[in-house]
Amino acid sequence: MPQEHFVSRLELAAQEDAVRWARRHTRDVLSLWRVTGDHTSTAALVVSELVTNAVQHVIKAMPATGPVRLALTLRHRGTHLIVEVADPDVRPPLLQGAVELSAESGRGLLIVESVSKEWGYYFPPTGGKVVWCSLALD
Repeated sequence: MPQEHFVSRLELAAQEDAVRWARRHTRDVLSLWRVTGDHTSTAALVVSELVTNAVQHVIKAMPATGPVRLALTLRHRGTHLIVEVADPDVRPPLLQGAVELSAESGRGLLIVESVSKEWGYYFPPTGGKVVWCSLALD
């Protein structure tokens, strides 16, 4: 029996409430796709971290010439889930080393790395970048 493949895409404005909407969308979509609770929680955590990073870096890097858009794409591939966050910033994400426990930021990609099978980024021909990770669903 072939594995079903599902794709969901959500566009968001690069602003603080984008993280909340991205997390909510992830939970709703994964529930519809019948992904179990633990996997949904992990996916929501990864989405929170990747969207937070995108919002923070885009706001700092992009001039305020209008609304800046992000895109969240979820790809269910049977045994794994691919999470992608696209933004217009061309600077690659930086995985920081050890972060002080009292630091208020800097742990996002460390968290993504620790819960995902793999992660990375690429530069699509349309510009910007896409940061992605793969989560096991077995």
